[in-house]
Amino acid sequence: MNNRLKHYREEHGWSQGELARRLGVSRQTINAVETDKYDPSLPLALRVAKLFAMPVPELFIDEWEPEND
Repeated sequence: MNNRLKHYREEHGWSQGELARRLGVSRQTINAVETDKYDPSLPLALRVAKLFAMPVPELFIDEWEPEND
C-alpha cells in the first residue's frame, strides 16, 4: 500500500511530531506509515482522513487487484 501522508503533512506545515500529537499516536508510528513500513489500522486511517478532510483512498492507495477466474 502506498500513501500520501507525508505530502499532506508537509502541505499543512506539520512535523511528524505535530501530526502524531494531533492523531494521538507516536512520532515513530507516523514515520513508519510514511516510509511504508507499517500500514495504519482502520481507526488510524479514518482519523487521518478526517483530520485532512478527505477520503481514505485519497491518502492510502491500495494497488491490489482481484484475480480474474
